[in-house]
Amino acid sequence: MKSIAIVLVVAVLGILAWVLLHSGHHIAVVVNGHPLVGPAKLAAEGWGLLVGIVTLFCTAILLVFVFAGAALIVLGALVFAGSVVACFAFPFLLPLLVPLFLVWIFVAAARRARR
Repeated sequence: MKSIAIVLVVAVLGILAWVLLHSGHHIAVVVNGHPLVGPAKLAAEGWGLLVGIVTLFCTAILLVFVFAGAALIVLGALVFAGSVVACFAFPFLLPLLVPLFLVWIFVAAARRARR
């Protein structure tokens, strides 16, 4: 999970750097018919940059949760499919697995009682 977070942060910072290097060339903020210049232009671009940063980080956080949820659904489906395939491939193991399951339950209950 840490590596995914690091990759997302690096990607967001890369996109942010790209936007910083290529923004503002074709955009003009016009107030009362006059384009902004000087410090007012920098302040207006700064607010746009701040909104962009917050939006990108919120999107990155949302994608982490979406990918984690999708991965859990896929993992559950694979476990279920593997169980079904194992039941069809090895039906002769069922008489062996039922007593082993009962022994496992007994040992788990004994360990719980000991704690």
